[in-house]
Formats: sequence, structure tokens, C-alpha cells
Amino acid sequence: MTQVSLTNLIAGARAGLLVSFPTDTVPALAVKPKEAALIFAAKQRSQDKPLILMAASAEDLWPYVKGSENEYKVWRELADKYWPGGLTLVLPASERLPKVMNPIDPTTIGIRVPNSAIAQTILAQTGPLATTSANFSGQPPLQTMTEIETQFSQVLTLATIEYQGEMQGIGIPSTVAKWTGINWQILRQGAIELEISSDNQV
Repeated sequence: MTQVSLTNLIAGARAGLLVSFPTDTVPALAVKPKEAALIFAAKQRSQDKPLILMAASAEDLWPYVKGSENEYKVWRELADKYWPGGLTLVLPASERLPKVMNPIDPTTIGIRVPNSAIAQTILAQTGPLATTSANFSGQPPLQTMTEIETQFSQVLTLATIEYQGEMQGIGIPSTVAKWTGINWQILRQGAIELEISSDNQV
């Protein structure tokens, strides 16, 4: 039985343990960024599939990326429009990012702010976490804490009673958009329909 209270889940995440909690898309498997290898091992995930850095606010994420003044302006415009929400932005990574989050190409990182009160409550107290969907690599994302608890017995999952009444995640992964240096490339069409205007380019 690994379902725990919100307090214990936050304490576990801070201590570097693998945790799982609901988001606005699919439930997340999460850990401190420098412990990201735990996720790759638990999911049997290929090293060429980077993780997503998730935080309670955009301000918590900007230190992990780097770009020109113009680029930051474009990135913020898109973030302001769709965050919190189901959009992951893949941007050039700063030196602050632990390379273990993206072992094959540590020069980029996907970042996201979820539109989920419970996820934001957790992330506000843990700081940014390395995240991915909770499932074995190549299988569909698990949708409930009970399913996750069954498949990942070593992971601290949030007790259902802690988030009753909160909107259920939509069950579709986030949309992923990568910055090419001049514009956006859609890597995965997911939870939101992304509208890219000429304002979102350099």
C-alpha cells in the first residue's frame, strides 16, 4: 500500500523519492530533477526520450532555459496564453538543468505548468520536478492512482481522498512544441490545439 497523504507525498518528493500525482492531462510520475534516472529505470524508458520539467509557475521554470531577449519574449507570450495548461515547450536548456533529465541531448528541455490545483500545490512546495506519464514505456498512460500503485509498487501515490472533487485529468498527454530558433515545431499534438501566429516567431 503506497497511497500516502499530501504531506507525506511532498516530503517524499523532497527527499528524492519517486512520487505520482494527478495533473490536468494524465497522472505524473515525478522526482527531483537530479534523481531523474529513477524514472528511466522505473519505466524501462529509453534514454533518448527526455523528461518534462514541471513547476507551479513559469517563473520557477525560466532559470532552466536560456535564450536571447527576443526569444524569451516569444516564449513568454506563448506561455502566458496557454499556461497553466496542457502545453509543453521544448526550449534550449541552461546549465542549471541536470543532464540526466535528457541524457542523449542535454541541450534542450521540455517545460510545463499544469492546470491542476493539486499538482500546483505539490510543485509549489517541492520546486520543479522531472515528470513523465505514469506507465511502462510504450504502453498507454495509466489514468488512476490505483492503477499506478499496482504497476509501480515503489512509487508514493497520492491518496484519492486528498483530491476528491478536483477535476479529473482529461487523459490526453500535453501538446509538445519545440522552439527551432526562429519558430515553433509541433512534436506532438495533444491536449490543446496550438495556434501559432506570426507574433510567436522571431
